[in-house]
Amino acid sequence: MGDFRLKVFASVAKNLSFTKASQELFISQPSVTKHIQELEAAYQTRLFERKGNSIILTEAGRVFWEYSKRILEGYSRLEYEMSLLRNVHSGELRLGASTTIAQYVLPPLLAHFAERFPQITLNLLSGNSAQIEKALTEHRIDLGLVEGNARQQNLKYTAFMSDELVAVVNTHSRWSKCDEIEPSELCQIPLVLRERGSGTLDVLLSALGEHHIKLSDLSVRMHLGSTESIKLFIENSDCMGILSIRSINREIFSGKFKVVDINGLSMNREFDFVQLQGQDSGLPTLFMNFCQTHYNH
Repeated sequence: MGDFRLKVFASVAKNLSFTKASQELFISQPSVTKHIQELEAAYQTRLFERKGNSIILTEAGRVFWEYSKRILEGYSRLEYEMSLLRNVHSGELRLGASTTIAQYVLPPLLAHFAERFPQITLNLLSGNSAQIEKALTEHRIDLGLVEGNARQQNLKYTAFMSDELVAVVNTHSRWSKCDEIEPSELCQIPLVLRERGSGTLDVLLSALGEHHIKLSDLSVRMHLGSTESIKLFIENSDCMGILSIRSINREIFSGKFKVVDINGLSMNREFDFVQLQGQDSGLPTLFMNFCQTHYNH
């Protein structure tokens, strides 16, 4: 339902590329151009301006982009509300999740949700928590799942489940001889950590702050952008990593990794759903309720 030209415009505005929009929407590039030209003719103004090999939004285009996002979201909510009258859930749900959640929590839930609601199209964007919150404020996703304790005032957070970060080494590391260390000893141990903007690093730094330890005090060998890359790094080095306990269950069970306790260092956190303020209905709410009902805590 709705004016397909708005969807075309939104895709071009988001990607700033006619080619990427055609690929995203599975239509030809001339069709994309035609839809944009029809909109520009209808409103008697240019929506995009060419700058060399790239395009940018004009002032009118930026205004049109803001209203288009609201209209498309309205169509999505309308589709959901009308489907409720038929007791049928349909439409598209754009999800975003931080990497730990996307890799180790969501996959079984997505599989069960897709089986229960086959008329709903699911899309998942993965990134660190800051990237997911940014995608939400830019209307690129409908619902996010993030980790960490940081909060933005313009977003609404709903608790989903608890998690714990632990210090982990491979069982051949010299640090595997330790069952417990003091927080101050972290300053002498080579570490591989998540990148800035990740919820994992935020929680670690907050916990270390309680012991007056800063990031600059640590011996960080490398920052990596995903849990899996850190696990592989640890497997092939003498470094220690700080990871979600949920991400290393298999490695602990197989005897590949060992958890080293850090005396007095609490690294507990929540996995949260995150939405724009005032948007608490439709498919995002359906998915939240489904997850909270079906997740095996």
